[in-house]
Amino acid sequence: MPQHVPPPLLDAVTRQGQGPASSRVPAAPRRIVFLAHRDLGNPAAGGSELLIDRLASGLTEQGHDVTLLCGGQAARRPYRVVSAGGTLGHYLGARSAFARQVGDCDLLVEVCNGMPYLAPLWHRGPTVCLVNHVHTDLWDMRFPMPVARAGRRLEHWALSRAYRDHLMIAVSPSTAGALRDLGVPDHRIRVVHNGVEEPSPQGDRSETPLFTALGRLVDYKRIDLLLQLWERVRPVTGGRLVIVGDGPERARLERLAGPGVEFAGHVTEAEKHRLLCASWMLLHPAAVEGWGLVVTEAGARSTPTLGFDVPGLRDSVDDGVTGILAQGASSFAAAWCALALDDERREAMGKAARERAAAFRWTSSVRQFMAVAAEATSGVSAPAIGASA
Repeated sequence: MPQHVPPPLLDAVTRQGQGPASSRVPAAPRRIVFLAHRDLGNPAAGGSELLIDRLASGLTEQGHDVTLLCGGQAARRPYRVVSAGGTLGHYLGARSAFARQVGDCDLLVEVCNGMPYLAPLWHRGPTVCLVNHVHTDLWDMRFPMPVARAGRRLEHWALSRAYRDHLMIAVSPSTAGALRDLGVPDHRIRVVHNGVEEPSPQGDRSETPLFTALGRLVDYKRIDLLLQLWERVRPVTGGRLVIVGDGPERARLERLAGPGVEFAGHVTEAEKHRLLCASWMLLHPAAVEGWGLVVTEAGARSTPTLGFDVPGLRDSVDDGVTGILAQGASSFAAAWCALALDDERREAMGKAARERAAAFRWTSSVRQFMAVAAEATSGVSAPAIGASA
């Protein structure tokens, strides 16, 4: 469940600039810069980019001066977006782009998704690091051994050493635990949860079995495993499996797909809403997640999730209540069949998922972030927000 922000820091956000109280509590910074790999408009954007967009948009609405410094082309947003260079080159160009196009800020937020920018080594002002998930095992999945070893060591050194004097934001207790495993002390970890929009009115559930997987089509999402399991499940349940999203794995996955599988590609928010409402369950076979934003999005539509018992999903899925977390491929297939054939249990899990999703809203995410930002720029420490959850 969302972690409560310490009252003094909430006061800093809600009362800043309102007479004497503002002199007794830390004020949230006005000029905030996010340093991230992608903008939300990038074709490869995912949950991390959505989180930053919602934080930046929410802060802008509240009067903060927000800039996103990222790789790729600058896009039109409610906040300023500045390109630091190409997909890979911007890692080396971030420092000069910041000096040349941004100049200064009250708080720099480095979004570390594997490859770090090492901002504390070149930015002398208040700096925090936002981590969706530590990429320890993913390096070996994505790169050959020498590159994977070097990337893993650089990431671990950056998180445990380069940020040793700064606060770190994790998006879930699982990510907070991974940071602790690297040696990051509890007192420097804060948790800011992902949120979800208030959904449109509930759409109709499909009368025939409909299962949806939603996300970027990359290797660690393990859609190939899902397609293999579908061949075992389909003779029992019938129905359709819809894969929503795009990515470098799509062509290979389409070749692997058997009967009853549809690839929808990118869809509009309205179509995503319709599919999640219509689906009997969300299927999430990823090997690791920071949180699993689509789980909450599905839950807001009364749709339970079936996933694996992996970091991130352990936080977003309440196992046995809002969905099921399988221990292996065989148990995943068995749970898929069992839940598809049990209308009463599926409906109960969907109701519980909707109730839980109601506790996660982007307004709360922005409020939690503002509390951490105020702490980072004021030097006033507070109890770790959700680090031990």
